[in-house]
Amino acid sequence: MTRILPGVIAMAAIVVASNILVQFLILDGLLTWGAFTYPLAFLVTDVMNRIYGPAAARKVVFAGLVAGIICSLIGSQIMLEFGPAVPIRVAIASATAFLVAQLLDIVVFNRFRGGAWWQAPLASTIVGSVVDTAIFFTIAFAGFFNSFSSFAAEQIIWAQDMVPFLNTGPTVPLWVSLAVADWGVKVFVALIALIPFRLIVRHRLQPAI
Repeated sequence: MTRILPGVIAMAAIVVASNILVQFLILDGLLTWGAFTYPLAFLVTDVMNRIYGPAAARKVVFAGLVAGIICSLIGSQIMLEFGPAVPIRVAIASATAFLVAQLLDIVVFNRFRGGAWWQAPLASTIVGSVVDTAIFFTIAFAGFFNSFSSFAAEQIIWAQDMVPFLNTGPTVPLWVSLAVADWGVKVFVALIALIPFRLIVRHRLQPAI
């Protein structure tokens, strides 16, 4: 457990920071500052997977899941003008998306482990990001799930308003624009994260002299 403690701490810190920063909107509400920190969770998972293997990476993922659930429980008790800071529907979507996407990231990473150093982290993060975005925004905001709970639907109904796509295109539900913008940031961070991934892994795996 001691060897993966830095990974556990890093993952928990990213999850907590993202849950706080998601409250701060930018670009006319299309993004939050949390969108830039959350994708770093994939970096942590990939580094742990590359250095210690998939079993260790899964332990770090589950630690992040626990941290996320705790944040959601706390957020659900903080009441804002239009309801709780973290509606139950959003909390369920967040936990589900995180767990599925991160575990899938591990699987994809192992599939490309033997290739060039950048293939595994890039492929796994791209695939994981697509799944994470699709699961989270669909469960959290899509009208399809309104029928399961009218109360939960009322808390997120703002995300179903029809607005121009990314504030400039054809009219779509707001959550669609939010999902696309969020995924774009994930891809951007995935490319940038290749640099620290390379540096960390090369340092950790470099033979002692």
